[in-house]
This record gives sequence, C-alpha cells and structure tokens, in this order.
Amino acid sequence: QEWKNTFATWDPQEFCNISKISLPADMYWTPPIFILERVNGQNTNMDYVVITHNGSFNFTQPFQVTLSCSLMILKFPFDTQMCNLSVASFLYPVTDLVMKTRQTASEMMKNSQSYFLTDGEWKFTNLSITEYTEEMDGEKFSLVTFVVSMERRPTLYILNLILPTCALYLLDMAVVFGPSSLEEKISFQITIILGSSMLAVILNNILPTSSNKPPIIGTH
Repeated sequence: QEWKNTFATWDPQEFCNISKISLPADMYWTPPIFILERVNGQNTNMDYVVITHNGSFNFTQPFQVTLSCSLMILKFPFDTQMCNLSVASFLYPVTDLVMKTRQTASEMMKNSQSYFLTDGEWKFTNLSITEYTEEMDGEKFSLVTFVVSMERRPTLYILNLILPTCALYLLDMAVVFGPSSLEEKISFQITIILGSSMLAVILNNILPTSSNKPPIIGTH
C-alpha cells in the first residue's frame, strides 16, 4: 500500500540528511482494507510503515489467505479455474478513499510467476485487474478485483484414472466378444466391475463437491 500524508513531511537537511524512516504502523493512519472472498488468513508481525521526507507512506505486510472460489469441474482434469480476489474499504466512501493499482496486470503477472510454485498441480496462466465502484447503503465505495486464472496439470490424473479406465473398458470388450466360456466371462466381468468401483471411489475422493455440474469423467 502506498499513499501520501502532507502532514508528515520534513527537510532532510535539518535532520542529518535522513530522508526515510521506519515506524510502527499504529502511529499513523493506514487505509483499512478487506478481502471480500477471504475465509481464513494468517498475518505476519511486520506492522511497520516506511515514511519518506515528502510524505509518501509505503506499507508492506505479507500474509497468507484462504479464499472462497466457485469451481467448474465439468472438464476435469482438463479444467481451467478463475478465482476473484476483491479488495475494498467499506469504512470510507469513494469521495474520501480511491484505490488504484500501482502496477499493470502484465507486470503483476510477471512478478507472481516468479514467486508462484511452478511445478505443482496448478499452472498460473493469467491475471486481470478491474477497478470499479460499488454502491451500498446509498454510498459508493472503491473496489479493486484481481481475477486469477489457473490451469490444472492433467498428467497425474491421466496416468492414474483415464488410462486404467480405458484399459478396463477394452478388457471388458475383449472378454465379451472373446471365445471364452460363460463362466470365465462372468468371472472377468465381476473383476472388471470391482476395478471400476475402486476407480470410482478414488475419483470421488479427489473431486471437490462444490461444483454445480459433475465432471464428464465421473458421469461416464
């Protein structure tokens, strides 16, 4: 966060050429912001603000946050998810507080890719920013929404789910149209049903339950 306070200025030549100091954040006014989709989070103890001689304030506070996000898993495991992170301050209307982003979406995406885990299940693909105002109780408030797009890496699910399922179906067709006896076909069918049931249980444990539409791989 960056903002200016015209009452916190000084001449560096009168104070031993000191042009920048760090002070506890509770000594000055700081913009109160909220994350609308926040479910849980853990803040750090770095409650210090950097003040320059021209009244510029720089407040950096890293924290870990858990957000609520609507999932669409119809194309699982080849799905792409989009999650919103909306930052707002409902204590001050837009006439008193206007929030702007310092960096563009491409600059933020480049910085995020350098910090984001690149070899996990999700691949960070895109980031877009929307600055707008929202009316509540007759007053307008400034909001900034970050839309994060992530793409699932399907390699593990292809090896553990799709390929075994296709192998079971091919084996089922081979047994049905093969020259085996009726007793052997029944035994093979029971084995295939048990294998398909185990894969269905694994799939049920992996998939989230908050999606409106079930995945195609689960319905077939």
